[in-house]
Amino acid sequence: MNGERFDRLGWKNKCFDALNIIFLLVLMLTMIIPFLNVISLAFSSGLASMQPDIILFPKEFSVEGFTIVWKSLDIWRPLMNSAIVTVVGTVLHVLLSALAGYVLIHPHVPGRKVMVTFILITMMVPQEAVMIPLYVVNKDLHLINTLSVLVLSGLVSGFSILLMRNFFMNVPYEMSESAKIDGAGEFRIFLTMYMRLATAGLATVTLFEFVGRWNMFTPAVMFINDNMKYTLQVALKSMIIDTSSVSSNYLVTTNVRMAGILISIIPLLAVYPFVQKYFMKGIMLGANKE
Repeated sequence: MNGERFDRLGWKNKCFDALNIIFLLVLMLTMIIPFLNVISLAFSSGLASMQPDIILFPKEFSVEGFTIVWKSLDIWRPLMNSAIVTVVGTVLHVLLSALAGYVLIHPHVPGRKVMVTFILITMMVPQEAVMIPLYVVNKDLHLINTLSVLVLSGLVSGFSILLMRNFFMNVPYEMSESAKIDGAGEFRIFLTMYMRLATAGLATVTLFEFVGRWNMFTPAVMFINDNMKYTLQVALKSMIIDTSSVSSNYLVTTNVRMAGILISIIPLLAVYPFVQKYFMKGIMLGANKE
C-alpha cells in the first residue's frame, strides 16, 4: 500500500513539474517573441519593416534604422540627458539610502521604530496622489525644465532605505563597537565596514534604481517641457507616437522606431550581467527581517 501511495505521489509531482515547465515556457515565449520582433525589425530595411507581420528574423538586413536614429533624429541629446539623470540620481539615491539605513540599525537612536513606521507609511501612498503637490513644490523652487528636477525626483525611497537597513543588520553590531573602541569614527565605520560587507545590497539597490531612472517617463513628461531637456524615453515617445514632432522631412519607418527602442535597451542589458551575481544574493539576504 505504501509503495502504491508513493508511486501515486511521484506521478502527481511529475505532472505538477511538467505543468510548471510548460507554463514557464509559454511565459518565456510571451517575452522573447516581442523582443525578437523588435530586433528583427530594427535590422530590416525600411520597406520590409513596414509590412504588417511579426517577424523573428530580419528581412533585407540593413542598419539604416540606426543610422537615421543617430544622425537625423538627433538622439544624442536625449541620450546624454538620460545618462546624466540616471548616473547622478542613482549614485545619490544609493548613498542617501545607505546612510539612512545605517542610522536605523543603531539601537540608541531615539524614535527609531517611529521612523521605520513613517517610512513604511510613505510606501503605501500612491505616486499619483502626490503628483500635483510635487509639481507645485518644484515650480516654486524654479526647478521645472531642468535636469535637476529629474535627479531630485525619487532621490530617496522607503523601499531602498529598508532594504539597506536589512542588509546592515546582517553585519554583527559588535564589530562596529569594537571599531569605536579602536578609535574609528561613525563615518569611517560606515564606509570601510558596512559598505564593504553590504556589497550585495548596494548592487541590488543600484540595479533597481538604475533601471527605474533609465526608464523614467512620468516625471519627465510632467516636469520637462523644453525639448532640449527631453530624456531618451520622452524622445522615443515623440518619435514612435507623435511623428510630427520629429525634425525630419521623411516618414519615420518602423525600423527607425525599433532601432530607437533597441538603443534604449542596450545600457540595461550591458549593466545587468555585471551585477547579476550580487543581485540574486541581495534579494535573498535583503528579505531577512528583524
